[in-house]
This record gives sequence, structure tokens and C-alpha cells, in this order.
Amino acid sequence: MKRMLSIALSAALVLSLTGCQKGQEAGGSGSGGETAVGVAVQVTEVEQDTIAAENKVSGQVVTDSETSVFVAANAQCTAVYVEAGDTVSAGQAICTLDMASTLASYNSASISYQASAQSYQDQAAIFDKQIALAEKNVNDLKALFEIGAAAQIEIDQAELSLQSAKAQRDATLSQLEAGMQSTVSSLEQLSAVLENVDSRGNVIAPVSGVITSLSAVKDSYVAPSMPVAVIDGADQMKVSVSVSEALIPKLAVGSEADITISALSASFIGEIRTVEQSANPQTRLYTVTLSVPTDIEGLRSGMFADVTFRTDASVDTIVVPTEAILTKGGTQYVFVVENGDTARYVEVQTGLTGSGVTEITSGLSQGDQLVTVGQAYLSDGDPVRVVTGEE
Repeated sequence: MKRMLSIALSAALVLSLTGCQKGQEAGGSGSGGETAVGVAVQVTEVEQDTIAAENKVSGQVVTDSETSVFVAANAQCTAVYVEAGDTVSAGQAICTLDMASTLASYNSASISYQASAQSYQDQAAIFDKQIALAEKNVNDLKALFEIGAAAQIEIDQAELSLQSAKAQRDATLSQLEAGMQSTVSSLEQLSAVLENVDSRGNVIAPVSGVITSLSAVKDSYVAPSMPVAVIDGADQMKVSVSVSEALIPKLAVGSEADITISALSASFIGEIRTVEQSANPQTRLYTVTLSVPTDIEGLRSGMFADVTFRTDASVDTIVVPTEAILTKGGTQYVFVVENGDTARYVEVQTGLTGSGVTEITSGLSQGDQLVTVGQAYLSDGDPVRVVTGEE
């Protein structure tokens, strides 16, 4: 009797376990739901945007103190708008000088430079076409020679013509480049003369402050050896940074840059005030100064500043999060989701890099579903399930 009872209990236990197992197979790992299939990923829709290359440099806050306003030319003063003791704002006219001839020379030099640059580009394009045709002629003759339809002397003559075209290109472009350099030199000299002068001959205050001395007198002449005015900007700060020769051609007076003062946890926009024309002999770096808004409190001379110059902007281009891009063996690639459930491997070419974003020049199109989280675990064709950040 006891043996029969034991057998019955064992049978009941087997049936119970079998039922539990079938229930788990039907209900998945959860309670009553289907097992999730595919790698969990997050995606974002590819869109067009504007991106600019970021060039970050470190500098420091310095006191403006006194600023001497020079004009590197002898010029007659036709009007004076301020007096010693007056407070002026950066950009305000101090006086007007008769700079008509200098301004005309500057405009002429600027036009000459533009014309020289355009001529250089046009000639380069013409020579490129001529050389391309000459190279094609050589290659065609070599192909004909292989089948007995051309003679070696024809190939030699064609190669001679090709070398002659290249020599003519080099000589002509070198001559045009020398002319451009001469014009650039003239422009730089005239720019130095007009550093603090606008297109109407007004001498402009480069900083805000109090005029402590003024040499400009109506109907008298100003000289390069004496400042037109001296401005005390002791309450005004500026940021000074040193940049490389690669960056200096991309910076212009009046352009804006992002400035961060870590000691104050402050970030603001500064405007490029001056760009040195010559490098420091020791460091071979160029000094750039930027204005600081007057409402920034707590600034002290000597504080460190991080400056970000934005250059080489691309408009209406594909821009994606940099973290979405993977690299293997020199190849850059991403994953996109197709049909809502399949990962596809896509090789891409990149362009400019900004703050956490990168330009894609080929490989992606607007509207693609780009994988931004989970891409490191994917292979081409893998099943995926798109989740949100809250899941």
C-alpha cells in the first residue's frame, strides 16, 4: 500500500514539473509575455543642420588699463567729437581724419588682390584642363602603340608636349603668385595704417573708458609718433590668447568666439578685437585679444580662460552625434535600422567636427534611423528592437 502511494506521488510531481515547463516556454522569461527578440538599441532620425569646426585654445584675462589709439599716417583732422575726460564706448568715433587717399589705396589694393586671386584660379583651371588632355593623349597613344596603330616617336612627342605644358603652368602660376604676395604685402601695410579707422575716416575707440589725453585738434595734423587719444579702460577686461599660424588666417576682427572662465563658472560671447600681424619670435604664435562684456562680474586679471573659435562652417549638411560613429582599421561606419527591426552596416565619410557632433559627407541621408546607443554590439543584419531612454 505504501509502495503504491509513493508511485502515485512521483507521477503527480512529474506532471506538475512538465506543466510548469510548458507554461514558461509559452510565456517567455516574464509572466505571460513573449520573449523580446533582437539587440536593444536607441536611434535618432538623421537631419540636416549647420556645423562649424571648433578650435579651442587657452588664454587668460588681462586688464585693459590704458589704450593708446595710434594712426600710422600723417593726416589732417577735420572734426573732433570728444574732449579729454569724456567717457567713450568701444566703437565710438573720436574724430574724423582726411584719409581719402589712404582709403582709396586700400580699396585699390583690395580689388587688385581679388583680381590677382581670380586670375590665379582661372589660369590654374585652364592649365589643369590642358594637362589632363595632354596626359590622355599620351595614354591613348600608348594604347594604340600596343596594337601597332601608333609609333614610338608619336608617344615621345606627346610626352614632350605634356612636360612643356607642366613647365609652362609652373612658371605662369609662380609669377601670378608672386604678384599676389606683393599685393598682400601692400594690404597688410595699409591695414596697419587703418587699424583704428573706419571706411569714412573716423578714428574709432577700440575700448570703452575715459579719455585721459587727446591730441586731435580740428584742422591740425595727427602724426604716427603720437597717439590720437589715450583711453583709460581700467574697469574693462579682455582675454588674450595665442594661436598658431594655421588658425590665424581664419580669424578676423569683429568675429565672435565662445569664452569660458572656469573659476567663475561663467560662459559668454566675446568679440575679436585685435589680431597680431607678426608672431612672437620665441613661441612663433600670434596674439589675439577678445573683448569681454561689461556685465561679467568677478573677473580678475590672470584668470584662465578657454576660448573656442568657430571656423569653416557647413550649412544644410548631415550632422550626427559623434558617439554614433565607429572606427575599425581606418574605416568609419555606423549602423542604421531598416524596417524597424534590422541593423544595417553603413560606411561613412566625415567632414567637420563640432561639439559632440560630426558632419557626414557621404553614406547617410536625411531621415535615416541612426543607431546612437547599442551600435557597438551590432553586426550587419542583426535583429534589433528600438527602445527609448526610459526603458
